[in-house]
Amino acid sequence: MAGPLPQLAPARLLYSSCSLEKTLQCSCSFHGIPTPSVQWWMGGTPVGVNNTDGSLQVTSTIIAPWANSTISLTEQPRMSTRLLCKGKNKNGTHALSILLIPRERSSPGKTFINGLIQGLVYGAIATALLFLCFTPLIMKYIRMKLSKKVAVVKATNNPIRASQEAKMPLKPQEPEKSTVSPSSEKQILHPLP
Repeated sequence: MAGPLPQLAPARLLYSSCSLEKTLQCSCSFHGIPTPSVQWWMGGTPVGVNNTDGSLQVTSTIIAPWANSTISLTEQPRMSTRLLCKGKNKNGTHALSILLIPRERSSPGKTFINGLIQGLVYGAIATALLFLCFTPLIMKYIRMKLSKKVAVVKATNNPIRASQEAKMPLKPQEPEKSTVSPSSEKQILHPLP
């Protein structure tokens, strides 16, 4: 005596996923009795099973009542390309539609302009920091030059005073010691020997 016949079941999508690393890889798993067949469509055009085109690869595995299929795209899809995974048996069809939107690639001109602006900003920051670090040295140099100019101007305006200042030592001499003696009428200062 034969066992009971399995019940017929339409194809149902039970699992789907997409991941993007170096390539875009999408998978879908269907279940049904009889086992569904899986077909990928890209931009309205069917892609063959176990297809190995340069830009896409389809791999399908069937273990009754499961049908698993994976598509891998190595190139960026065109803008708004529709990817369709369709599972079908004689009792029904089930499909998953995926809209592929490529990542925005920056043009070489845009990359150059961004790099130029970034370089200008970093250059301005470095220049400002250097200026702030060297400001005290610059100010000291300017003050020194100005004091020399002032000394020259004073010397030309008053040659007698300038000659006296030139004769004066830079370090003042120590004052002589003196004593103060109290007196009712006068205070007399006497230098000590």
